[in-house]
Amino acid sequence: MLSELRIVNFALIEQLNLQFQSGFTVLTGETGAGKSLLIDAIALLIGGRASTDQIRSGEEEAQLEASFHLPDTHPLIRHFRSQDLIGPHDSELIIRRVLSRSGRHRVYVNGRLCSLRVLEELGGTLIDIHGQHEQQSLLASAKQGEALDAFGRLDDLRGQYAQAYRSWKDLCAQLAELQREVVDRARIEDMLRFQAQEIAQACLLPDEEEELRNERQRLVHVYRLRELAHEAHGELQEDEQAVLTRLSRIGRALTELAQTDPAMADCEQAAMESSIQLKDLAGRLRDYAQQLEADPDRQALVEDRLELIQQLKKKYGGSIQAVLAMGTRVEDELALLDGRDERTAQLAARLEEEARHLRTLAQQLSKKRMDAAKRMARLVGAELAAVKMEQAVFQVTVLSDESETGLGPTGRDRVEFLLSSNSGEPPRPLGRVASGGELSRIMLALKTVLAEMDQVPVLVFDEVDTGVGGAVAAAMGTRLRKLGAFHQVFCITHLPQIASQAEHHLLVEKGQEAQRTSTLVRALMGMGQEEEIARMLGGLTITKKMRETAVELIAGAKAKRPK
Repeated sequence: MLSELRIVNFALIEQLNLQFQSGFTVLTGETGAGKSLLIDAIALLIGGRASTDQIRSGEEEAQLEASFHLPDTHPLIRHFRSQDLIGPHDSELIIRRVLSRSGRHRVYVNGRLCSLRVLEELGGTLIDIHGQHEQQSLLASAKQGEALDAFGRLDDLRGQYAQAYRSWKDLCAQLAELQREVVDRARIEDMLRFQAQEIAQACLLPDEEEELRNERQRLVHVYRLRELAHEAHGELQEDEQAVLTRLSRIGRALTELAQTDPAMADCEQAAMESSIQLKDLAGRLRDYAQQLEADPDRQALVEDRLELIQQLKKKYGGSIQAVLAMGTRVEDELALLDGRDERTAQLAARLEEEARHLRTLAQQLSKKRMDAAKRMARLVGAELAAVKMEQAVFQVTVLSDESETGLGPTGRDRVEFLLSSNSGEPPRPLGRVASGGELSRIMLALKTVLAEMDQVPVLVFDEVDTGVGGAVAAAMGTRLRKLGAFHQVFCITHLPQIASQAEHHLLVEKGQEAQRTSTLVRALMGMGQEEEIARMLGGLTITKKMRETAVELIAGAKAKRPK
């Protein structure tokens, strides 16, 4: 509920601080006293269009602030908490709007600077203003659909459909992605198979490149290597001056030395070991020189192999290990591609199953909506007749789109409220045919029918009494009072039959201070309320009979209220 409204320097209002209660509240006062200013202020707090002309003359800023309290069980609390507008343990929402002559208007929600869009999104959920204002949620087709579903108590079925729709859309997206890949699949698969074949045919080994480089080095320098091997072998073994020949002579001398002086026996052993090692070296050099042969064909093969390795490294990575890893990845991707046909078929089957389920739910929704539409139109028609719109024809149309693209987030239906205000005229969309006063009465009828289901906590009716009086006005007052059991209801009225039904009565009047006119608001109770009702009955001259009638109206209204 709207618990408090604070207005500073707004048009004729210098400063106003109002506290409200739940139930049905009326605002009355002379024409021009400023009743509409309160509605304008509330409209601005839920995203209405601002103008610097609304700032009080001589002031630079106007400030509007409203505090809302909602029970912790109200669905809006969860919504506001999910939007981080209310803390996890709070239930108060404070909206503040500052109008500046500079044009830099500001919006605050619970002390946090916000964009105007935040207020616009909050508007239809917090307050419905019915009259000469733009915030009329039931004029939008989507809201009309929600209202019909609430009236028909279709929330559970609508929730099932919404969940099935999300699942279906998710599968559609997955299948579309796979199908987009199919377009390029042939090209991608050809490329992957070429890469896999190229890498596989190379038969690379991890250490192969180093071995090939060493072999190429030998093949390139084969003549010089053989020459060096022969030279070293000759120096070791081929003539009397060779190292091994001389070492043999040294060995014989050391043998005799050791026989004469056993302490030198280790020298003889060292000479023998050196001789054995040098003989092994000579043999290795001989064998090495013998096997060294120029082989142009093998050298060409080695060069080609090294060139292939270089090409693969350049294409697939900086090393043989990287090329082999690329080969593994390509094989994995090919295996995945091979499995996509099966996955596509599985997804298509699941999608068809989900679509059948979704169409079944959509059909059930359509049928129930059509049934609810007939009941709703009949009840709203009865309410319109009670508020002096006997000639009005109210219809609720449910138009179902049976095409493949007809399924939407809430079904395949478009709900629209139609009205014909005058006999002989065909019903047309609600927002295009009703005048301000008629629209207020239509909204009153709709809200009366939807009272228990409608979750908008605050309703404001302006000009609801245009062109009516007597018993019709009394019927409207009764309906407004009954709405107060489900919503916080505000009504600007000039009719005593409506004002007498109010649980709370606010009088809007003009006052003067320091030669400036200001709009003031005060609460009426008891005799004050009786006096105002009498004024509404008779104008400036209030007679004893008018006071008595006022007392009777108030007493009669109280008698009809539930205990």
